[in-house]
Amino acid sequence: MKIKAKIEISEANADLVAIPLMPDNMDNMNTVIKEKGAVTYFEADKIGSLIASVDDYLMNAKVAQDMAELVVSEETEGKRNKKEE
Repeated sequence: MKIKAKIEISEANADLVAIPLMPDNMDNMNTVIKEKGAVTYFEADKIGSLIASVDDYLMNAKVAQDMAELVVSEETEGKRNKKEE
């Protein structure tokens, strides 16, 4: 029996979070980038393996989200400073 899980990221910069994580996808994972978000599908034979994969993904997604927010805010700040000059 296969156990399945799905994580959806639905925010303006979901691609900035999901795309950098895609190279780390294992054979039991598949990420699909959509117009307004991203979805990663997981599949495993054992619940422990599924939980470990999802936990690892969520930890990495948190770091990617923090970095995406930092980049977007710095870009916005840079544009604001340029207009003021």
